[in-house]
Amino acid sequence: MKLGFKLLGGLFAILFVVGAVLQYNDPDVVVWILIYGFAAITSVLFALNKLKIGVPLAIGILCFIGFVNLYPSNFQGFDLEDGNITAVELGREAFGLLIISLVHFVYALALRKKL
Repeated sequence: MKLGFKLLGGLFAILFVVGAVLQYNDPDVVVWILIYGFAAITSVLFALNKLKIGVPLAIGILCFIGFVNLYPSNFQGFDLEDGNITAVELGREAFGLLIISLVHFVYALALRKKL
């Protein structure tokens, strides 16, 4: 695997750990720490070239389904001052899953193409 993809995996591993840490005050803290923590672990495995293509593909699909299911029908932005706290929270969670999904689709594509 090319150095750029290894660095990408390392960067997202760090970002997902930060995302997990920032969940400390979330109402469903355990769920989101596990989600971001698992994304961080798979990112490390990707950077170390120890990940099989099916893993990031499955995570990408599951997180995209989660994004579609969580996305609020009345999305009001990401700032609590933008609108209803429930809609803002759901929007943040949905887009977190979208980011995890897109990153893992990139991992799967890189593994498929052996980049």
